[in-house]
Amino acid sequence: MIRTALAIVFALTATAAAADEQAAWAALRGGGHVALMRHATAPGVGDPATFKLGDCSTQRNLNDAGRAEARAIGERFRAHGVAVAEVRTSQWCRARDTAEEMKLGSVTEDPRLNSFFGDGDRAGGLEASKAAVRDAVRSGSAAVLVTHQVNVTAATGVFPASGEIVVVTVEGDAIQVVGRIAP
Repeated sequence: MIRTALAIVFALTATAAAADEQAAWAALRGGGHVALMRHATAPGVGDPATFKLGDCSTQRNLNDAGRAEARAIGERFRAHGVAVAEVRTSQWCRARDTAEEMKLGSVTEDPRLNSFFGDGDRAGGLEASKAAVRDAVRSGSAAVLVTHQVNVTAATGVFPASGEIVVVTVEGDAIQVVGRIAP
């Protein structure tokens, strides 16, 4: 009895997640939406105390699984027929490498997408992230913004897994979540 109930719950959850994901892909195909993405898998949390923005050897970076994950995400964009107008990324190596491995077009660094994990200026980081999303939505085409968990969570309330995409749009000044795409 309990196993049957659990099976039903899991089936309903999987069905809801699949419908949510299909709505997210459709929104991206329609333009005017942003794929706000947490970088692919980079083992660990935060960065070492010796972190330097321009030096990847001092940062937490993608592992082989993370690089493969980023390539697979790019393939999913192509398989779902999403024409990406622009790809912007945080200046952190793991975010930039994710964006480049997806091979969705030229990649532009956008400091507004930089992580503010451990930064005392959480409000400033949040506003910068939201401004980057608003600018991308106003372009009218599908855009991919590769950033960090803290940025995605602050802007949307969603705690994304590595490589997860939160599809958003803007209504007034508010960022609205349209759907999620699992890695």
